[in-house]
Amino acid sequence: MGFDLDRFEGPVDPDLICKLCGKVLEDPLSTPCGHVFCAACALQWLSKVSSCPVLCQKITTKELNHVLPLKNLVLKLDVKCDHRERGCNRVMKLQHLSEHAEMCEFSPVRCRNEGCDAVLILKDVASHMRERCEHRSVEVCKDGCGLALSLKEKSEDHSCLQALKTHICLLQTKALSLEEELKSQSLSFSKRERSLLSKLSALHCELHITALTFQKKITEYKSRIDSLSNRCLLPLDKGEETRSLKVTLHRTSGSLGFSIIGGRLCEEPEEHEDISDGIYISKIVENGAADKAGLHVHDRIIEVCQ
Repeated sequence: MGFDLDRFEGPVDPDLICKLCGKVLEDPLSTPCGHVFCAACALQWLSKVSSCPVLCQKITTKELNHVLPLKNLVLKLDVKCDHRERGCNRVMKLQHLSEHAEMCEFSPVRCRNEGCDAVLILKDVASHMRERCEHRSVEVCKDGCGLALSLKEKSEDHSCLQALKTHICLLQTKALSLEEELKSQSLSFSKRERSLLSKLSALHCELHITALTFQKKITEYKSRIDSLSNRCLLPLDKGEETRSLKVTLHRTSGSLGFSIIGGRLCEEPEEHEDISDGIYISKIVENGAADKAGLHVHDRIIEVCQ
């Protein structure tokens, strides 16, 4: 619904004025045909008429687009404070208006003394409550009720009984209000707790399933590793009959046609040598040089010449 023209310091470019409300564009939206209007103005118009406000073509709300460059230009315009009529003469960029309004000394504030309905500007409220407000507390009743007396009550005939009844009614009203607020917060916390417990339960289930899956994979991998280890490196029984075979391998295509596994550090003492120590053939390539020479998987290589 746009910003009033008289709020701005100096003239405003006509291109920044909405053609529907005649005010400075607020959150401008453009139509497919290139016309620009305030967001609220355009949406309100299209809720009644399914065409551009200039009546040049049919459009829908889905075809409207935000015009950020125009919005930025509007936000950089100099604007007067909302509380100018109350005495504030500040002029600032529109983008800083809301920030200034929260701290403006001329913003309207209601007196906080109980029973006072006066509305003042922020800079005067403290002195009003302390010096001028007839509902400000001035002394404590010495006749028995012990309640704080306002300037107005002091000037009138004070009844302790009536004052206590009024005070009790106020306390009961506050207690009921606090009780309702407590119930509302308790219900909100209860819903929040159920939601969190549900999420926690789901996370526990997911974690349990993940742990089981992970453990299963570990077991599978361990089993595969053990199987490969047993196939690739099976030690010969000490009582098993062995034979030595001397073969000559002729390289045909850059490979001798076998893979090896095993070995130990050279500095180990020879007296600790075991039949399972050494280098063994772990794989034979079919029709390769090793296969043609009669080597087999698990054969131990005793010596390599040349």
